Amino acid sequence: MMFERHELRRGTEGYPVSLAESPRPPKVLYVAGDPAAIDCGLAVIGARRATPYGLECARMLAGWAAAQGVTIISGAAHGCDQAAQQAAVDAGGRSIAVLGCGADVDYPPSSRSLLAALRSAGAVVSEVPWGRDPVRHAFPARNRIIAALSRAILVVEAAIPSGTFSTVEHAANAGREVWVVPGSIFAPESRGPNALLSEGAKPITDVSDLAEALRQVHLLGTGASCPSLLVDAADPVLRALIANPMRPDDVARHLALDVVDVARRISRLEAAALVTRYPDGRYGKARRKEVPEARLNTGTR
Repeated sequence: MMFERHELRRGTEGYPVSLAESPRPPKVLYVAGDPAAIDCGLAVIGARRATPYGLECARMLAGWAAAQGVTIISGAAHGCDQAAQQAAVDAGGRSIAVLGCGADVDYPPSSRSLLAALRSAGAVVSEVPWGRDPVRHAFPARNRIIAALSRAILVVEAAIPSGTFSTVEHAANAGREVWVVPGSIFAPESRGPNALLSEGAKPITDVSDLAEALRQVHLLGTGASCPSLLVDAADPVLRALIANPMRPDDVARHLALDVVDVARRISRLEAAALVTRYPDGRYGKARRKEVPEARLNTGTR
């Protein structure tokens, strides 16, 4: 597929200001796509081996932000990166992928269609020359570019240790905000975000939290509306599945209910598109596009 190729040299017109003012800006930024698409935005990053919870959080938050005009920045890696950037594309928004290989190289292969879409209606950038295959040391280096192009970093999931913390460190060095999605204390993939919370990172627990945080860093105006879910969450089965995807027998054990009754209730929730079955057999909250205009009434807000 054909796409525009540009080489932006430090100190010349068109080189991103936020990158030029960051620690160790690259001498040349190779751009596949539209250089005008390179704008300060929100970096959404997380685990490659993401859980259904992490993938859904990345989709929901990045998709909503992109629909409001916020540029989503990530590394197009398998997992949370892909989920966030695909959600931005699906929302008709703008996204930038920063690679650890040539900006014209499809890596990882699972991101081929996503990268094609970004080169067509966004940008794929790298400090690595055209055609170069990925090398291990290039990925920690590219993380500083993700941080520099962003006004804030949203960490969805990350184990400890994790390459995600490289981006967080670069963000701190560049004076960027660090936000996190809290997770279960039992999930290894949430240990990273939960540790960052203990160090003072800002928690993002829903779209309204994200909207307020984006306003504070001047990425969002005051007129954006915040969608929520339209269901009454008084049903303990629904509440349990929203909180933590589970199999029917796990739900029954957790709530001390009959497993046959739980299975019937899950079937009704699935028929109403309130929950969905994940590939591993667990049930959890349906994707937002399956539940448009939903409002969740938990009685807490």
